[in-house]
Amino acid sequence: MKKAITMMNIFKNSRYRGKHVILAAGKVYTAKTGEGAAEILKKLEKTHPRITPEIAYLPKARSLTL
Repeated sequence: MKKAITMMNIFKNSRYRGKHVILAAGKVYTAKTGEGAAEILKKLEKTHPRITPEIAYLPKARSLTL
């Protein structure tokens, strides 16, 4: 039995630092820029119209957020 992926699991994983992360349909999609994330969202809207994706940007470890 496979474990469900949650945003909390993604936040704990350092490989996603500095990226835009989209969680939809049990899969994790990443983009380096906001434009890349927007493209992924457009594709997901066509392929999975009834699913609401979870979206987050995870800053690098030593980033200052104002």
